[in-house]
Amino acid sequence: MSFFRQSRRADLGSNIKVSFEFFPPKTEVMEERLWETVTRLAPLNPEFVSVTYGAGGSTRERTARTIKRILTETDVNAAAHLTCVDATKEEVDTVIREFAAMGVNRFVALRGDPASGVGAHYKPTPGGYENGAELVAGLKAFADFDISVSAYPEKHPESPDFATDIDMLKRKVDNGATRAITQFFFENDQYERYVEKVRRAGIYIPILPGILPIHNFTQVTNFCSKAGTHIPTWLADRFDGLQNDEQTHALVASAVAAEQVLDLVERGVEDFHFYTMNRADLAFAICHLIGIRPEAVALQSNLAGAAA
Repeated sequence: MSFFRQSRRADLGSNIKVSFEFFPPKTEVMEERLWETVTRLAPLNPEFVSVTYGAGGSTRERTARTIKRILTETDVNAAAHLTCVDATKEEVDTVIREFAAMGVNRFVALRGDPASGVGAHYKPTPGGYENGAELVAGLKAFADFDISVSAYPEKHPESPDFATDIDMLKRKVDNGATRAITQFFFENDQYERYVEKVRRAGIYIPILPGILPIHNFTQVTNFCSKAGTHIPTWLADRFDGLQNDEQTHALVASAVAAEQVLDLVERGVEDFHFYTMNRADLAFAICHLIGIRPEAVALQSNLAGAAA
């Protein structure tokens, strides 16, 4: 009997939902690449796309500009990231009003990383929202927004234990969170065990697995060391010796991501969140493998716009 029973169903794509995450570009060249990525992925009809908010809120203006363009030039639902870092409640509330006036009704509410970057010690801002749970409550006080929050299959690096971590997630849910998106991971058993713990704690919102296609293994390794994400030996072995072989690296990355997603499909997962790193190729290929195809009308519209 084939292992790939679920992932080879003819109707698989109709049951799977995806979302994509981008970061705001720093230069005109990066903005052009981002927009190529958006127009490539938009015809896949994602549930939403999100745009990150840099450490310490450092990308606020670029995040807003990117969100506005997505809302104006595509039919895709755009979610704005929002953090508590280095801002008072009044300052954060001003940003919420600005996004809401723009037409944003989806947010990804995060405590956020300090301006000094991932792994640095976090200190709440005096007069600010203390954590992600308070931020969710603050958003709900404005309107009935759709709110995604973070979750950590390997627990947040600053949490003393899983119980503390899951208690924070429960507070976010109690305050109105719609779904949770996990930090990326590479061992699916960890995700499955985490979801079991969350369900036992009485948390029943969707827990979307965060999938990171590995465009640059060295960069991913450096980030994982700060974020507390484990890199299995088998994964390191697959990329060993490929530092200067971009073509083979890309093929291996595609195979690794496809293997992870197809295995999750076999375990019953139907919602995926892709950390795209503003690149469409691997995310698009994986979506194709799980039966998600571009909508003809949306694709024709994008092609017509490119030719104009």
